[in-house]
Amino acid sequence: MAAPAKRAPAKAAIPQLSWDAIRPAPVVLVSGGEQVLADRAIRLLRDTLRAEDPTLEVSELDAAGYAPGELLTLASPSLFGEPRFIRVDGVERSSDAFLDDALAYLDAVADDTCLVLRHAGGVRGKKLLDAVRAGSGGGIEVVCAELKRDSDKLDFVRTEFAAARRRIAPGAQRALVNAFSEDLAELAAACRQLLADSAEEITEQIVATYYGGRVETSAFAVADAAIAGRHGEALGLLRHALASGADPVPMIAAIASKVRTMAKVAGARGSAAELAKRFGLAPWQVERAARDLRGWTDEGLGRAIEALAETDAQVKGGGRDPVYALERLVEQLSRRG
Repeated sequence: MAAPAKRAPAKAAIPQLSWDAIRPAPVVLVSGGEQVLADRAIRLLRDTLRAEDPTLEVSELDAAGYAPGELLTLASPSLFGEPRFIRVDGVERSSDAFLDDALAYLDAVADDTCLVLRHAGGVRGKKLLDAVRAGSGGGIEVVCAELKRDSDKLDFVRTEFAAARRRIAPGAQRALVNAFSEDLAELAAACRQLLADSAEEITEQIVATYYGGRVETSAFAVADAAIAGRHGEALGLLRHALASGADPVPMIAAIASKVRTMAKVAGARGSAAELAKRFGLAPWQVERAARDLRGWTDEGLGRAIEALAETDAQVKGGGRDPVYALERLVEQLSRRG
């Protein structure tokens, strides 16, 4: 007897929004592992509600240390009828008492009350999340997934400055992301500090003044700039890396790795997941290579691979000046082969 077919997971019946599109609702589920975005979203929602009614009553609960009846008490109508904002943190560590009370609350949500459930991930509290996503309580979900791609972090920086109605140059955006690529909280703090600067536009020079010591120049940053055709930026990054003690041999290896991935993806057909499985890559690497290939021809890619082989030989002792060889390679990559 054939095994029953597996059902695809049901799509959420409620709106799923990005952190900066959060809006009031009786129940707001803030899910995902990016705490910086979650805090931003919740603060934005609170400020929106407070702007609508300054008498907003704000309360906070810890789902892990929750005592029975607390939610009902906070959501009960007050003497003067103020609207209520209840934030519950740590839903992924909920006590049984909180899960019971929260599930019961969804069946009879309080008027003029916004209940915010912060769930950072994991299976604890799944029954509650499923109920919210199925539509119980008339809620919405705000998804705060971790930002892993540089393009997502660049979007974050642009959003920060756009929200403050300030301008930041593209080179300054990239410099910020390079400097704080490992920590979104630090990236957000850097944006706030730059927003306090009185300059009309935040330039790459201003970013260097504040964070010059933090800019992490790597071979991949050099390769990204060169492959995108930004010769001046790529050359500057290369010279900074070499001046900081970078070894030409690992640098050429990293650049070659990116170009080889581009060569694998070039002309291949299929979804990112299919190509990733075929070539032994991660889906995001396939997507990145596809973006990198824009503006490249097969002939240019072939010449770039030949230039890489020649440069590799020169930096490993076959040439007199490894630095000059790397600079020539960067120039050729910037011309897309």
